[in-house]
Amino acid sequence: MEHQITETDIRDFQKYLYEEECCEGTIKKYIRDVRSFQRWVLNQTIQKETAARWKNHLLEAGYVSTTINSMVSAVNRFFDFMGWTECRVKFLQIQRRVFREQTKELSEKEYKKLLRAAERKGQERLELLMETIGSTGIRVSETTYITVEAAKTGRAEISLKRKVRVILLPNKLCRKLLRYARRQNIAAGPIFLTKSGRCLSRRQIWYEMKQLCKSAGVEETKVFPHNLRHLFAVIFHRACNDLVKLADILGHSSIETTRIYLISTGKEHAAQIEKLGLVI
Repeated sequence: MEHQITETDIRDFQKYLYEEECCEGTIKKYIRDVRSFQRWVLNQTIQKETAARWKNHLLEAGYVSTTINSMVSAVNRFFDFMGWTECRVKFLQIQRRVFREQTKELSEKEYKKLLRAAERKGQERLELLMETIGSTGIRVSETTYITVEAAKTGRAEISLKRKVRVILLPNKLCRKLLRYARRQNIAAGPIFLTKSGRCLSRRQIWYEMKQLCKSAGVEETKVFPHNLRHLFAVIFHRACNDLVKLADILGHSSIETTRIYLISTGKEHAAQIEKLGLVI
């Protein structure tokens, strides 16, 4: 069977994703990927062969394998929504990585350098936001659940993707959050707000963190909100060595996802190889 994508199809897909309670970032990405596929297809009718050629085009264009699989995932989900399951294409087979690139790994020392730089620059909101993500492991999209009420009870109830989990907030963090809220005249609700009273967007948080890199002396490639979540995972697992509990805290459905967070750095991997002593 042959198909074509219309603007109505894309709008209906977007509405469906909202109804499925996908997070805003996921919805934007899926729609962006589907539109990218639509532009490449142009007036071609869509069949499995069309989608396979598009996947090959991405490879030839130099997209990295993980990005291609991410785009394929979005388009496959669109196909499922449309009932075009015969058009689905397979993901690229990627060998599991045994170490993470050093240029992308944020260390605890670098994390603290970022906090000190934010303090020096008087960016109290950014400093507290990074501490909150770093000490709880929440997603950047979940910072809206850090409320005055949560800081008072020491517990944040996070509802995402039809799942609810409770995150415990460190006592010291709660005290800092409540002091900040009082100074900002925030009596209830979310603590991390813009001057106009709106919740901070993912893009704004990302931008403010990038602007901090130079004064902190930390490479830009290492500084983005999700890396704070990675850092929490590594330090928590090092302290507790409980993968199942960590998966629950991070809100992962699969422990395999949690394992990815714990991949060692290239430097650590090299040190482990040296210790084997297999070169005479």
